[in-house]
Amino acid sequence: MTDSTQPPAASSAPGPAIVEPAIVVSGANKIFQVARGAEVRALDDINLSVAPGEFVSLIGPSGCGKSTLLRLIADLDSATSGDITVFGKTARQARIDQEYGIAFQSAGLLPWRTVQANIELPLELHGVGKTERAARAEELIELVGLTDFRSRFPDQLSGGMQQRVAIARSLAERPKLLLMDEPFGALDEMTRERMQQELVRICSETGAAVVFVTHSIPEAVFLSDRVVVMSPRPGRIVDIVDIDLGPGTERSEVLRENPAYYAGVIAVREALHGRAAAPLGADLR
Repeated sequence: MTDSTQPPAASSAPGPAIVEPAIVVSGANKIFQVARGAEVRALDDINLSVAPGEFVSLIGPSGCGKSTLLRLIADLDSATSGDITVFGKTARQARIDQEYGIAFQSAGLLPWRTVQANIELPLELHGVGKTERAARAEELIELVGLTDFRSRFPDQLSGGMQQRVAIARSLAERPKLLLMDEPFGALDEMTRERMQQELVRICSETGAAVVFVTHSIPEAVFLSDRVVVMSPRPGRIVDIVDIDLGPGTERSEVLRENPAYYAGVIAVREALHGRAAAPLGADLR
């Protein structure tokens, strides 16, 4: 007879692995001090978690704090209150440890350096040897499809090519996280759509988590696993829309004609306007 008063024997089977989030933002607030002692509350009680390998877009009206939130995660600014961790570290320690790469709307390339030399720059600044730098730059040049342009200077490249170089540079130190602030905002629509596909491919190959700031609803839906919708200032998270495109759906050009894609666009638009969103996959006819 089994003694029911005794605790059951511990199972020798391993439990499920605990996956540490890429980013955790807990109760983050940001207040800017402006002229004559006045204050502007940019962010109010932001709570957000991003999983490793997840693509999350931040969307909302101008001035809602999207870029401010990205800067707090990147430790380019400090929260007035609240906590932010990146792979279990403080945002500052994550920056010091080069846990993330970052890309902005302006490619920010050094005009006197070639494509290869621009990509090598972060490695050079951190003391990586010449041979290793060149090998890593070569990998990234191939990844972003610029093999024939490695020796060109920025003014010899199109806007889309410059952004590819900026993305390659942000990946130079093999970060597990990419922070991107409207990197395609200045591109024409056709180039922008091509770059979206390039980014999907690059993220798939690198496995990096991404936080992506955009004003474009179609762009957010095309790229993202989840879209975080923010309110006008003070910026709050008013909704998080899961983008469910169906099993096995590839984010390729054909996706833009998929009813599930249109449903995602409608869901995010409704969330932005504060109306109840239609369920993803709903019949749009």
